[in-house]
Amino acid sequence: MWTSGWLHGLAAADDVLDALHTWAEQHEVVADDDGTATALDLPGPDEAPVGPALLLAALRRAGATSARLVLPVPGDVRGLGGKGTLSTCALRSGEALVVPSVHIGLVPKIVADGVMRWTVFDLPSSNGLEHIPIGEAEHGLGAALREATAALATLDVAKHRPNVRKEIADLAAENSTLPWPDAMPPRALRVLQRAAEVAAIVSVASSDAPGGALSASAMTARTEALRPVSEAVRRARCAAVDEAVRVLADSGAGRH
Repeated sequence: MWTSGWLHGLAAADDVLDALHTWAEQHEVVADDDGTATALDLPGPDEAPVGPALLLAALRRAGATSARLVLPVPGDVRGLGGKGTLSTCALRSGEALVVPSVHIGLVPKIVADGVMRWTVFDLPSSNGLEHIPIGEAEHGLGAALREATAALATLDVAKHRPNVRKEIADLAAENSTLPWPDAMPPRALRVLQRAAEVAAIVSVASSDAPGGALSASAMTARTEALRPVSEAVRRARCAAVDEAVRVLADSGAGRH
C-alpha cells in the first residue's frame, strides 16, 4: 500500500522507508538472478545488497504502476508465475509482493537480528491473480468465523484458559499500531482490523491451554474447523490490500 501510494504521488519516499521500520530496523535489497539485477540496475545474488530507496527508484524507472499482496499456502500459489524459485521462497515466507506491470515479485525474509532482506525475482506471468471483491471477502470472514465457532464449541478451547480474551485482544492489537498512508480507505482498514481479530482467535484456538492438551482426534477436528477461517482471513487481507491500492491509484490520478 505504501509503494502504491508513493507511485501515485500520495506518499513521500521517506514516509515509505519510515513505514518499513515497523518490521525491521534495517532493510536490504538484492536480485535473485543476474537478469533481473541487470534489468532493474540492482545488485545480483553474489553482490552486496543495497537499501530500499534504490528499489523504489528502480520501480519508478521501470514504469511500475501498483503492487499486489500474495499470501501463498501449499496448494495455492496463484499469481506467482507457477513453479519456480519465487513460488518456493514465497511459500517459505508465507507472503510476497508482486508488481505485474514490471514482471517482478519480492519476498521478505529476516536474515539477521533487525535486518530484513527483500529478494527481487522475475515474475514470468501473473496469471491466476484472483480479484476478490472486498464485500465478498468481508462477508466470508464473518460466515467462516460463525461456522468455526459452532464447531469449536464442542472442543471447549477456552476451558482452563481464564485469560483467553486478553490473549486474543493482545494479538489483534499488534496490527492496530501499523502506519498507513493518509489516503487509506476506511473500509479497507476496517476489514484489515477485522481480519487481525479473527486471525488472533484462530491463533489462540489453535494452541493448547497451558497445562492442557487435546486428544489426537480432537486436534484433527480443531484443525479442520479452523482451516476455512484461516482461508477467509487470507482472502480478506488480500482483498483489503487490493481495494486500498485501487483507491490510492484513483486518488493519485485525480491529483494530476
